[in-house]
Amino acid sequence: MNRFLLPHLERLPYFRALLRSVESVYYEDLPLPEPVYDLGCGDGLFAALTFPRAITVGLDPSRASLREARRLSAYRLLTQADACCAPFAAASFASAFSNSVLEHIPNIDDVLRETSRLLKPRAPFYFCVPNPRYLESLSLTRVFGRAYADWFRRLTRVAHLDDAQVWQARLERAGFELVREWSYFSPAAMRVLEWGHYFGLPSLLARLLTGRWILSAAKWNLWLTAKLIERQASSAPVDNGAFTFYVARRRSG
Repeated sequence: MNRFLLPHLERLPYFRALLRSVESVYYEDLPLPEPVYDLGCGDGLFAALTFPRAITVGLDPSRASLREARRLSAYRLLTQADACCAPFAAASFASAFSNSVLEHIPNIDDVLRETSRLLKPRAPFYFCVPNPRYLESLSLTRVFGRAYADWFRRLTRVAHLDDAQVWQARLERAGFELVREWSYFSPAAMRVLEWGHYFGLPSLLARLLTGRWILSAAKWNLWLTAKLIERQASSAPVDNGAFTFYVARRRSG
């Protein structure tokens, strides 16, 4: 089993835990020299469950999310700011990552340029985003057609669903070079994520009432869920995956 699956299931609705557990695996083999910049850290849970040490800086525009992140102590410094105008000097960081964030940002070119400014020459930048297969894999599109796909995109607040060529062009305009990329999260896994938005409504209710997504993180409560979705928690690249992971690097000049 993906060793990150159960820790994520203990804190998140199962469909989000499935996706995040896969992404956590990738960072085990990626160098993150310090100081490290997390663009869009949110509530800090991903960093807390993925990395064995505190990340240098987490940036997010949401004050509420940063309040949650502070409780997890996953960052040495948390900063509330827009990612297109971060309050740091040029070349402040030796590496950066942004996990499932960039697809939600309308002014993506501004954010990439600012991220490039913040990084030292040759510093790595890792990020993952959904690609065009994100909507192609949905099961209910077969029933309700394109209107359902458009609705699901609005539901999940996805502004960008682009292929690697589009992202490469963006990166190059911003001062990066694309080192490699791979697709992951199979169509079957994507359908688990799709239906999780509906079957996960009890978790939303628990969150509203208690502040927690999962009322009981006991293994007996999560064992069956883990068994049902563990096949989809594979980190192996797949050609028809609905998400793409990118390894980029700040250009030296």
